[in-house]
Amino acid sequence: MARKRSSRSTTAFIFFAFLSIIVVCAFVPVFAPLPSLTSHSNQSRRHSSRHKKDGVLAANQRLFAVSNVTARNFEISNDMFWKDGQPFQIIGGDLHYFRVLPEYWEDRLLRAKALGLNTIQTYVPWNLHEPKPGKLVFEGIADIVSFLKLCHKLGFLVMLRPGPYICAEWDLGGFPAWLLAIKPAIRLRSSDPDFLHFVERWWEILLPTVAPLLYENGGPIIMVQIENEYGSYGNDKPYLHHLVTLARGHLGDDIILYTTDGGSRDTLEKGTIRGDVVFSAVDFTTGDDPRPIFELQKEFNAPGKSPPLSAEFYTGWLTHWGEKLAETNAKFTAAALENILAQNGSAVLYMAHGGTNFGFYSGANTGGDETNYKPDLTSYDYDAPIRESGDVNNAKFKELRKVIKQYSTASIPSVPSDNEKTGYGLIHLQRKGLFFDILNRLDSIEVVESENPISMESVGQMFGFVLYVSEYPSKEDGSILFIPKVHDRAQVFISCSSEDNGRRPIFVGTIERWSNRKLGLPKTKCVSNISLYVLVENMGRVNYGPYMFDRKGILSFVYLDGRILHQWKMLSIPLNNLNKVPRANPIIQVAYSELTKTSARRKAKENVSEEPAFYAGHFSIDNVNHVKDTFISFRGWGKGIAFVNEFNIGRYWPMMGPQCNLYVPAPILQHGENIVVLLELESPNPELVIHSVDQPEFTCGSSIAHVRQL
Repeated sequence: MARKRSSRSTTAFIFFAFLSIIVVCAFVPVFAPLPSLTSHSNQSRRHSSRHKKDGVLAANQRLFAVSNVTARNFEISNDMFWKDGQPFQIIGGDLHYFRVLPEYWEDRLLRAKALGLNTIQTYVPWNLHEPKPGKLVFEGIADIVSFLKLCHKLGFLVMLRPGPYICAEWDLGGFPAWLLAIKPAIRLRSSDPDFLHFVERWWEILLPTVAPLLYENGGPIIMVQIENEYGSYGNDKPYLHHLVTLARGHLGDDIILYTTDGGSRDTLEKGTIRGDVVFSAVDFTTGDDPRPIFELQKEFNAPGKSPPLSAEFYTGWLTHWGEKLAETNAKFTAAALENILAQNGSAVLYMAHGGTNFGFYSGANTGGDETNYKPDLTSYDYDAPIRESGDVNNAKFKELRKVIKQYSTASIPSVPSDNEKTGYGLIHLQRKGLFFDILNRLDSIEVVESENPISMESVGQMFGFVLYVSEYPSKEDGSILFIPKVHDRAQVFISCSSEDNGRRPIFVGTIERWSNRKLGLPKTKCVSNISLYVLVENMGRVNYGPYMFDRKGILSFVYLDGRILHQWKMLSIPLNNLNKVPRANPIIQVAYSELTKTSARRKAKENVSEEPAFYAGHFSIDNVNHVKDTFISFRGWGKGIAFVNEFNIGRYWPMMGPQCNLYVPAPILQHGENIVVLLELESPNPELVIHSVDQPEFTCGSSIAHVRQL
């Protein structure tokens, strides 16, 4: 049975004695013996004191200490969770701050409250917070501290998943893509010293930032995950032990550290640290009998230290482009949850609210090999009870709430109404410039030259597009182009600058990672060399499985008629990602410069082209009270990226489906004029129109929604 921690005294003597103890603490060696989950609270104070030298952190910790006059502890004993000495059943849900605009954090959390949840679980994506080495972002949608404080204000506990790997259907599983440019190549998720160096540097920033928000310090964080489903990836125990030592050094001994692994012996053997050093939680397919899995879980925790916890109870499932929309039956899902709660188990709904993969951050999966590439949708609705736009008037929310209400020890708030959504109607677009022309109009663009093509990451372009340029001699009978390895999708063009009137680049064809093929280049009479342009799109890095080291761009030699083509230029295409600060983007500003209502209504046929191009249009919201959530329908368009008021709302690809519409939250919009810019890669709608509508739609392409019974 765990030793109960003594209450904090409210006397000045005890308070100043506490401050004296923490001042004289020593640093913990990197591979020091790992403390248990039930170490004395004084040990925790000694370990955490090393961070008092940070003035802001120290002030926050003192504030929490004096504002909480009663003992605060969250611990494990008797195979139960205990909160302040009372048994506690976690009924939580994943809600990711980085998939929701900050203006809507409170709205979504209140809906989670109305579902009956008492705990929020969230990942921390390293790549969002450190998009470039040493460039840290903790503002806007990346303001994790404000999100955690809001959770606390609304009465939630928090289970924090700080990585360094998160999976989450998020680009590269949350790792910064610049890690892939380091030479020699580092081994992700391993005890590779070079990899651990960067993890240490990141956690030395992140963990002290969240330490004042630990439960013992008066904050909401009750548990911190050190790795995520590692048993499905590797078996490097020194790596796991090193993460534990880092976490303990920054967070102290009292916080419960945990791992989450699939509920099989193999994954638990590889992904956990046996004993009471780290709590081992499980996840498993919704509908599986939880009893034998929870019994197996006990083998990987110390006696009495294994409260049954499904740390990812799947309320739905993800969908890739080109697949049928994944949906799960509401009553089936609710019954599976009740089966866990009825035996005093705890569960965290994955997802409670999915949200949106704004920008270029959606991830991807693979099948049996890396060519079987499956990029994720922009929508991360996940068929969760709280839908992408926050809607709760659905069967799944009602059924899950009905079950949770039976087991909640606190009263559950009433269910809020769905937020009002509106359609702003038809939006006429004007072609503002062909892709290659726009590039020429930019004042500056980064160009890297190399004998052979190099990856996007090595160029310094982590997301979006890179244009690869070379040239070759003209041949009367044409040529055969072969690029063995392209990640992920390349559009090939050729042009002859010496021809009369400077013929525009000619589209030759597309090379795709999942269906690579040789391309025949047409014969072109050209006095000078022929220019070859290969526009490569990064559609999201693999976030799970053995092929995670997923560099982008052209990753092989390029062969022309069987011979290697040399002398390449790589041009970075500057398009904003989600965490770009400031948001102003030169290529988008050029794309909608001099936009007028009259020019936007030109005859569509004058603006249609097979070459990638930028299109811009606008719509007005005349009344400030009419600024509502909306969706933009891209039916009739091909494939591309969309921006609203310079905010990257994500990828569209209605030709592939199933997603037809992109969600546009009201905080992106404004009273007055709102500007939409598209980079259309393939085939614009002949009428050059898009529609602002009031509902999502997932019926595009050849995909048809189906119910996944799990």
